[in-house]
This record gives sequence, structure tokens and C-alpha cells, in this order.
Amino acid sequence: MNEQDFAKQVLAERGQIKQVYWVACGGSAIDLYPAHCLINATSKTIESGIYTSAEFNAMPPAKLGHDTLLVTCSHSGGTPETIGATRLGKERGAAVIAMTNRADSKIDNGEWPCWVYEWEDATPSSARPAGFSLMLAAELMAAQDGYDKKDVLAQGINQLDGIIAAAKPRVEAELGPRFAELCKQHDFLYVLGSGPTFCQTYGLAICSLMEMQWQNCSYINSAEYFHGPFECTEDGVFYLLQKGSGINRAIDERAEHFLATHTDTLMVLDANEYGMSNVDTSVRTYLDPIFFYEMNVSLRSARGTLFDHDPDRRRYMGIVEY
Repeated sequence: MNEQDFAKQVLAERGQIKQVYWVACGGSAIDLYPAHCLINATSKTIESGIYTSAEFNAMPPAKLGHDTLLVTCSHSGGTPETIGATRLGKERGAAVIAMTNRADSKIDNGEWPCWVYEWEDATPSSARPAGFSLMLAAELMAAQDGYDKKDVLAQGINQLDGIIAAAKPRVEAELGPRFAELCKQHDFLYVLGSGPTFCQTYGLAICSLMEMQWQNCSYINSAEYFHGPFECTEDGVFYLLQKGSGINRAIDERAEHFLATHTDTLMVLDANEYGMSNVDTSVRTYLDPIFFYEMNVSLRSARGTLFDHDPDRRRYMGIVEY
């Protein structure tokens, strides 16, 4: 299955798509966020919504129906809330596609189209959920809205693999040891970011650090920093800023300027300094999150090495009843 064929099939069957809803949990939802942002910032005929699966099931959108494309993702293939959301979408008459890393899993059950993706170190960005969902959004908008940046977006996604390969060893050498040491010195940290990248600000906090490292932390949108959270800023408080390369960069810079003079513990991961400035300006905003995910993995690994904490180690998830 490819994005273009699926988009053409959906539009042939439905005539027009008026809503795209992206539904998943945790890291799977994070991967869908850039495509959601792209549609809402670009399309005049499609509105996009993104939901965590349990909330989608509890409060499904009133517009869910024939004119809707529902895209769900369960990396494990067995997330009950996501399977339920996919089934709910089908029952309401929406066009549905699911994504999973596990062929023949509970979500890959023949009830709806399901794209099974690989998740290996060598898997290109274009073949992972974030890349696939971005191109699916672009294909829909190209066919329905005349979106003219589809090829530029595809080129940018293809550029990412080289950018990431060059950036990871630099981040691991230049930022990794300091990040791990600061985690040792501080029981808590704040992670900031904005725009589409905010999904990876959230992801670093809840997935890479809280889930996989048992590190207490919180995420703050750089755009919201000056609407309350900055009152906690002082020396001795650890902040990590994910500084984007796209249209939201000025938002991150404003937070950076304040942090630089109001705390003595600030780390900045600047996408431009690690290659994202080479991506076309019209699409890099939506590709920053893919870059930041890979850098998050490197920072998580550095902390895990210092703390001797395997990122696959769990004490509750999949172990106790919840």
C-alpha cells in the first residue's frame, strides 16, 4: 500500500474528504501530529483533528461519518482503545486506515485496510508512520486542494535520513554526556518546544524519559511559557529547549532569550545547527519532529548508559493490571 493509491481510492469512493481524524496513544499519536498540523495550516477544504484513542471513543466528533478519513496507529497492534476507535470509525461510515508494526496483530485483522510498517534502525523516514502520514495528507490535499508542495515534502522526507545520520553522532558527543550528567544532578527537568515539534517535546517527556527512563519531568509549549510557567524559572532548574528550524523558530527563540538570563541550567538542541536548515523552508516545519525524535533517542540513550537503565525496562506497563 502506498499513500497515493490509498488517497485516490478514498477520494474515488467518497468524492470529497472534509475531515481527517488521527487517533492513537502515546508514541503512535506523536507520529501523526505533524500531518495534522500540515492539513490545518494548508488545506481550505479539509479540517484535521487529533485524539488520544480513549478520548475519541468517549467523545467521538459529531462530524465523524461518510466524509471523514480516520487514520489510526497501534505500534504493538494490540492497543484496545485504538482498535475500538478504528471499529467505531468504520461503524460510523468513515473511510478507515490503520497502521501497525505487527502483521497479523489484532488491529491487522482484515476488517479495514492496514499498513504494516517496519521499525528498524535502517528503516527510512518515508517508511515510518510520521513520513507515511505526512505524505498521505499531502496526497489528499494535492488531489482535492491543488497542494503544490507534495514533491518538495517528499524530497525533504528523503533528505532526513542523511541529516539524521550526520547529526546523531554529533549530538551524542556534544550534548549527550552533559544531558545525562544534568539528569544525575537534577531530579526534575522541563522540556520546551513549539509548533509541530511540540509533539516531540511531549514525546521526550512522556515516552523517552518518564516511560523509558523513569525520569521525572514536564513538557511546556514555548508559546505558553510566558503565560505562567516562566514564573518557576530560576537558577538550579534544568531546562532543555528543542529549537525548531521552521516558522515557529521565533517562538522558541523568545523563550531561549529569557531562559539564558534567568537560569544557569539550560541546554538548547537547535535543529538548524544539525542540518535542518538544508531542508526547503516551505516544509521543514513539519519535518523537524522526525529529526527531533531521533535526537531524543540519542539523549535517552546517553542517560540510560549513565544510569544503567535499559529503555525496555518496565515496572508497570504490560506487567500489572491497569
